[in-house]
Amino acid sequence: MEKVSENRCFGGTQGVYRHKSAATGTDMTFAVYLPPDAEAGPVPVLWYLSGLTCTHENAMTKAGAQQWAAETGLALIFPDTSPRGDDVADDEAYDLGKGAGFYVNATEQPWAKHFKMWDYITKDLPDLVFAEFPLDRGAQGITGHSMGGHGALTLAMTLPETYRSVSAFAPIAHPSESDWGRKQLGAYLGEDRAAWAPHDATLLMREKGYPGEVLIDQGSSDQFLDLLKPEALAEAMMARRQPGAFRMQEGYDHSYFFVHSFIEDHLIWHAERLGG
Repeated sequence: MEKVSENRCFGGTQGVYRHKSAATGTDMTFAVYLPPDAEAGPVPVLWYLSGLTCTHENAMTKAGAQQWAAETGLALIFPDTSPRGDDVADDEAYDLGKGAGFYVNATEQPWAKHFKMWDYITKDLPDLVFAEFPLDRGAQGITGHSMGGHGALTLAMTLPETYRSVSAFAPIAHPSESDWGRKQLGAYLGEDRAAWAPHDATLLMREKGYPGEVLIDQGSSDQFLDLLKPEALAEAMMARRQPGAFRMQEGYDHSYFFVHSFIEDHLIWHAERLGG
């Protein structure tokens, strides 16, 4: 692991690091925030998955999460959203290829060689960070924004034994029925829609739900509502009687101003469930 930078932040340390990923076969960059409590021993962990076009840096610099992580004693991990490199397949569109990994293991060409983001998030990067940093592997939560909200929900519902808490900001809630989903899942996983179902939060909510509580915030003035389809997920939560909260926040859009406005609530939510 190569240290790119480390900076003091709210009494803790915000670091950026680079490593060779076995999952993607590329160099990957990620960020870790360690709160002051980490100086005394392992701390609970909150994974933050970012959205389309983002890298590790967007949430690290725009979400304002470090202040609340320091106060609640949570470590934050900000992975990248896709593999990078000159030999990595890409597309001219912003919503496919680099910056748009959708947190799946691609099976179709030309994506299958490097786009193994499910394995990267669940196996490769955790094995590294839990070996290198004072983190409690038994106390992990996950959250994310937009495409990252989609990833957080699908990962948590599939692996509830790993993620003891889950939340999302404006998630892509029903990708099987959205232009933010059909295009990407078809490209990465093929045209068999049965392969898409494990990566659709609405379908997973209908099928299995989450054994704990779920927190979702969605802006009512989000310019991408038709693509996100929050109503489908909300209906699935109600039909299943899923514990938690789906909050429609009046006047908020899809930007990081929205995320920044409610990040405190989410950090406290996770800390209460992870023991921060």
